[in-house]
Amino acid sequence: MSKIAFIFPGQGAQVPGMGKDFYEQTEIGKAVFDRASELLGFSMAELCFEKNDRLDITEYTQAAMVTTSIAMMKVLEERGVRPDVAAGLSLGEYCGLVAAGVMRQEDAITTVRQRGILMQEAVPVGEGAMAAILGLDGVVIEKVIREMDGVWIANYNCPGQIVISGKKAAVEEACERLKDAGARRTLLLNVSGPFHSGLLTDAGEKLGRILARVVISIPAIPYVANVNARFVTTAEPVRELLTKQVSSSVRWQQSVETMIAHGVDTFIEIGPGKTLTGFMKKINKEVRTMNVEKMEDIDTVVEELRQEQRKGI
Repeated sequence: MSKIAFIFPGQGAQVPGMGKDFYEQTEIGKAVFDRASELLGFSMAELCFEKNDRLDITEYTQAAMVTTSIAMMKVLEERGVRPDVAAGLSLGEYCGLVAAGVMRQEDAITTVRQRGILMQEAVPVGEGAMAAILGLDGVVIEKVIREMDGVWIANYNCPGQIVISGKKAAVEEACERLKDAGARRTLLLNVSGPFHSGLLTDAGEKLGRILARVVISIPAIPYVANVNARFVTTAEPVRELLTKQVSSSVRWQQSVETMIAHGVDTFIEIGPGKTLTGFMKKINKEVRTMNVEKMEDIDTVVEELRQEQRKGI
């Protein structure tokens, strides 16, 4: 029998208009956006649906992305599709927590709003940087930056794509060293801060104090934590893992490999874009990945899974 994982993209996948059809065509989707507006004191619909300058500002992006992905997930669940496990890349982990029943959607939305503010304020604009390193093995990257100060691995996305983060000068120097070490290409990213680096340790600790006030429940289904790529099945480690996540490497490739090793063969990416689907093709081509970013995608996913059930797969 097929085992399903709901997976959620992180910051950077946002796009004006995301989730608008879910808002306009479903009651449950509209309710998620409206509740977010009530909680945060500004129009989430306006932020997500209309072209504006705020959507790409971290303190707004994070709440917008989580609200949108949760709305899409709720519609999918309403149609009878439920996950066996959940995971999300960086910010997307909070959607995974909601999918797993660990955190209420209201708490996830308000927490990531604070998370976004803390991350935005952690390092003055221009002092930090992130860069994608393409075509180089992670072990080589680890060895090169281990000898340097002020630079860390931020994301293990998939084979051949790793992201580094830290002080701007250190990241730029690391890019040059990694080219010399055999990287096919290095690409500085257009981001507002050096996320998932040691420079955000203080921001993570501040977030930890916010998380101390959030109700954390025993997972109804397992979810995979970014920090260690392991399943979480109890409530106890959740706050510490989320506190560390802000300044630690996102082990996405390893997280996917963990899920596959435990029998997951169907991954449903829920949220704008197809970032995780792209990673999946490089991590493991044998598993199936579906996407939900438009209302018509719901019908496609539901029908495909029904056909599978009829075949007795």
